[in-house]
Amino acid sequence: MGLLSKLVTRTRDKPQNRTSGSSYSFLFGGSTSGKAVNERSSMQMTAVYACVRILAEAIAGLPLHLYRHDDDSSKHKAKDHPLYTLLHSEPNAEMTSFVFRETLMTHLLLWGNAYAQIIRNGKGQVAALYPLMPNRMQVDRDKHGKLYYQYTTSAEDAPTMQGNSVVLDASEVLHIPGLGFDGLVGYSPIAMAKNAIGMAIACEEYGAKFFANGAAPSGVLEHPGTVKDPSRLRDTWQGQFGGSSNSHKVAVLEEGMKYTPISISPEQAQFLQTRKFQINEIARIFRVPPHMVGDLEKSSFSNIEQQSLEFVKYTLDPWVIRWEQALSRALLASDEKQTHFFRFNVEGLLRGDYQSRMGGYATARQNGWMSANDIRTLEDMDQIADEDGGNLYLINGNMLPLSRAGAFADKVTNTSQEESNEEQEVLAMEKPERRRRQSENP
Repeated sequence: MGLLSKLVTRTRDKPQNRTSGSSYSFLFGGSTSGKAVNERSSMQMTAVYACVRILAEAIAGLPLHLYRHDDDSSKHKAKDHPLYTLLHSEPNAEMTSFVFRETLMTHLLLWGNAYAQIIRNGKGQVAALYPLMPNRMQVDRDKHGKLYYQYTTSAEDAPTMQGNSVVLDASEVLHIPGLGFDGLVGYSPIAMAKNAIGMAIACEEYGAKFFANGAAPSGVLEHPGTVKDPSRLRDTWQGQFGGSSNSHKVAVLEEGMKYTPISISPEQAQFLQTRKFQINEIARIFRVPPHMVGDLEKSSFSNIEQQSLEFVKYTLDPWVIRWEQALSRALLASDEKQTHFFRFNVEGLLRGDYQSRMGGYATARQNGWMSANDIRTLEDMDQIADEDGGNLYLINGNMLPLSRAGAFADKVTNTSQEESNEEQEVLAMEKPERRRRQSENP
């Protein structure tokens, strides 16, 4: 990995203090339910795994392009820039762009921060980006107040670097922080909501043990006399009828034994509703619509499309903006920030049904603010050549600018005036002739 290029650990002046965000943190660990909650145990919850996967795959699947502003205020893809291929296709020799962004987004959702080491060539250009584990990164300030990142390596990075500490400048780290107090270090959503997730883990464990230990039939064995070895009898019964795989077996009782079934208490019967509420609670943490994690109770054909659009607008957009601005801040040179910018294309997710799209395109085309090629671009279709009118902007012929209101009436008035002038000329030419006739015929 890129850390191999920093085998010699650089030393820093003794830190004056840590960043305010990293000095106070929400810790993983025990919850009020008694269950330990961390990034690994929480991912074993189906709701957490579903939410993280949905958001990580959504960000990773969006097309990411580097654009350049031209002198005519238009924008074009900067395909000739080295960063374009790096972010769009292959950030390093080991990963595709999809896997790289999916990994960083997973870190961001679980730990609240995403880090990647920036490898530069001799010209100072970005040559590669390698993800770094957030749980082994520490953000500090030196005595001059300058930020630096201290990363502890392990055998997962390289067998020869286990336990070494690598110090990186702020210019060598792509850092995407989540929600935090100081704007520098984000807080883990898992750690902040560990009690809700811990309760969901407890409910899941309770349900698993309920079916694992429950016997069918379930109840109390009564013996008219004294049982010599009750433990052996209980173990034998449990081995034959315990667990979901032995449910509904026929039990044969001897020596006057009697089986008394015990009904499930209302508290036990309500645990399914409790588990369902915890799924909605976890979806609320990540702001994911319940229908995307399998809860279709309040979804219908009339509102599920609107919920999907709201997911893009209120859930994905804030993450997209974090990514775009962090990439521009860390990867673009100072002079390039005035002319270049990163942009995720979310148009494909915002498109409605076919009829709505065609109606919108027709309105845009008839009012002159979209050309045929603009529409075909949004629909991922080939462009029409300029000589065939692909880039023409058209409007209806009966529409005029406001400044020319009444032009039709002016045309009519001018025409009438011209006709009146012609009549006057004809009358002026005929007047001498009428006078001659009158003189000859008094």
